[in-house]
Amino acid sequence: MAGIKALVGLSFSGAIGLTLLLLSCALEQYGVYWPLFVLFFYVLAPIPTFISRRLSDDSDVASNACRELAYFLTTGIVVSAFALPIIMARRAVIQLGACGLVMAGNIVIFLTILGFFLGFGGGDDFS
Repeated sequence: MAGIKALVGLSFSGAIGLTLLLLSCALEQYGVYWPLFVLFFYVLAPIPTFISRRLSDDSDVASNACRELAYFLTTGIVVSAFALPIIMARRAVIQLGACGLVMAGNIVIFLTILGFFLGFGGGDDFS
């Protein structure tokens, strides 16, 4: 039953994050849809971790090169997701209020992705 509650909580927080992102685009005073390019980073962020968990062996080694590379690539993707709206705001492509909403949405979405990996990424129940 705890898995269902965690899944509902994660979906609710994901919906809040996407709402913040859509508000940064759709509010009348902002009116541009350039912040939606952050969606690419939301899709790309978990991919290195999925690949490394699939390819790496499950030994209890303190450091695994494949997993460390996946963490490095994921960190680069997350930093890029935060940098893109800042660069767009500095170049006056979007307004600062829209940048703030995108930043808030980024925080919520990436915490949701982290919560998914912490809650459901431990492996299957058959091993």
